[in-house]
Amino acid sequence: MIQHLSSDTVVIGGGVVGLAIALTVAGRGRSVILIEPEEPGAGASHGNAGTIADYAVLPVGTPDVLKSLPSLLFDRNSPLAIRHAALPTLAPWLLRFAAQSLPVAARRNATAIAALLASATRSWEALAAEVGGTALLNHRGCLYAYETAAAFRAAERDMAFRRTLGVSVELLPAPALAAMEPSLPPMAGAAFFPGAVFLSDPGRMVALIAAAARRAGVQIVKSRAEGLERRVDGVIVNGKGLAVHGRRAVIAAGAHSRGLAARAGDRVPLDTERGYHVEWDMSTPKLTRPTCPTARGFYLCPMTGRLRVAGTVELGGLTAPPSPHRIARLVSGALAIFPDLAEPSRSWMGFRPSMPDSLPVIGPSRAGPEILHAYGHGHIGLTLAPVTARIVADLLDAKQPELDITPYLPSRF
Repeated sequence: MIQHLSSDTVVIGGGVVGLAIALTVAGRGRSVILIEPEEPGAGASHGNAGTIADYAVLPVGTPDVLKSLPSLLFDRNSPLAIRHAALPTLAPWLLRFAAQSLPVAARRNATAIAALLASATRSWEALAAEVGGTALLNHRGCLYAYETAAAFRAAERDMAFRRTLGVSVELLPAPALAAMEPSLPPMAGAAFFPGAVFLSDPGRMVALIAAAARRAGVQIVKSRAEGLERRVDGVIVNGKGLAVHGRRAVIAAGAHSRGLAARAGDRVPLDTERGYHVEWDMSTPKLTRPTCPTARGFYLCPMTGRLRVAGTVELGGLTAPPSPHRIARLVSGALAIFPDLAEPSRSWMGFRPSMPDSLPVIGPSRAGPEILHAYGHGHIGLTLAPVTARIVADLLDAKQPELDITPYLPSRF
């Protein structure tokens, strides 16, 4: 028996982006059904580093990354790795990634990322206030820590470029870093991003957004969206035993969005990064702000009742099991920084939607505006959730969004 439901807007995906869209759209007076197969926010939206990363303007693909790409991809201990079994299917994505890592493309992509990030912090402050989560926001900034003098010197060029894109950053010598985070081992220096905000509990924040969406009238349906059908009067979203009619539909299913985009008539080169974290329970975390030892490719994240070590990039699809080696690398890296850590309390793996140009896909389907795209944010999905929600809501209202969305349209491919 098929359950038939109807609303003005159907949002596919209950991660932080989909939830923020549903809440924002409902707040503008539209009826909303959100379709999500798991508990809302159960995936990457709760397992991330918790940073509202207004400084993360660089795409993953840059000329420096391109030069070292072969060694990065095939070194099992690299912060960027690939499951060899996935290489044949990943080859077209990797070719696009290489092209987007060239100097002109990388600079263009950085400029487009910076435009989205410009309002991220104030957008999160407004969203947190709306859902009762202001106490979860910590305005203590974020650190990139450099373990060698050479790495610290090389950071000057990186930070100078970020400043041209509006990022506020200070380079701290070793004594200033030691005073800021005395539990860290001796380092050569750090980049300090004073405007960055971090969440002491990302999972709790996402739960508050979901609760606020329900209070605003959003109906959350536990099912997996498997098909899209355009009709004269809108869109039918199909799932097992489910048919939901909406005047408009929004694809916000993160790493699971590519198949739905194809059904909407859009070929989008989205692939999957497998992200990991390991946690140690402790009453008082060893740091007071997220800190990334840049050579190791992960963040040390102080969260409520625990230290989370999150990061690294593994290209490998949606079906393979977690890699014990990647988890072990996080543990050994954390022990290199804090040798007194005991056995970890838990580990986790989740999926990030990864685009070869590091730009999200936001905007109407090329086959018709009754279907909108809102996914592909890579490492900054948490950061950009309220910004994306506002853009989508404006498009649904036939309003001009706050910034030019041309760089993010699905028609760019």
